[in-house]
Amino acid sequence: MMIYLRLIWSYLKIGFFGFGGGYAMLALIENEIVTPGWITEQTFTDIVAISQMTPGPIGINSATYIGYVAPGVSSPELSSPFWGILGSLICTLVVILPSFVLVRYVGHYITKHRDSVALKGIFAGLRPVVVGLIASAALLLMNGQNFGTETDEIIKSIILSVAALATVLFTRIHPIAVICAAGLIGYFIF
Repeated sequence: MMIYLRLIWSYLKIGFFGFGGGYAMLALIENEIVTPGWITEQTFTDIVAISQMTPGPIGINSATYIGYVAPGVSSPELSSPFWGILGSLICTLVVILPSFVLVRYVGHYITKHRDSVALKGIFAGLRPVVVGLIASAALLLMNGQNFGTETDEIIKSIILSVAALATVLFTRIHPIAVICAAGLIGYFIF
């Protein structure tokens, strides 16, 4: 049962300090969940992929999945679906709780004092940190699970990544079309 308290503490930290949304949260999630060994790096990479494909924010989707699998990983007696569903509910509720509290109680203050020099300074300091956290998430996902471990796999993955990025940035092709095309290309070249 200690795992649930540890998950609550971890997801409270992730929820309160995950400025910038789900991608900015990924580095925090990796540090809080993968580093202690609750899930493997491969499982984390799979969770990120699944969370991107399912409707909803990536931070909440990943919390739901991690809450399901972490109890069974930490204690074999907690591997039944009941304990997994309980973990999913706990992690999902805890990760959204800080946002709810901030919007409910701090949002009024921010709206009232939006012209405050101090508040503008705080947000000016947070913006570059959010960019850094999102960049950290991008670097975090550049691993062997996503790019392969063999030299030819790595080269193909880098070429595919750069081509997808260039296509989205410099053409009017819709990102969904780029994703579908990348999936087809990946099917044939990997």
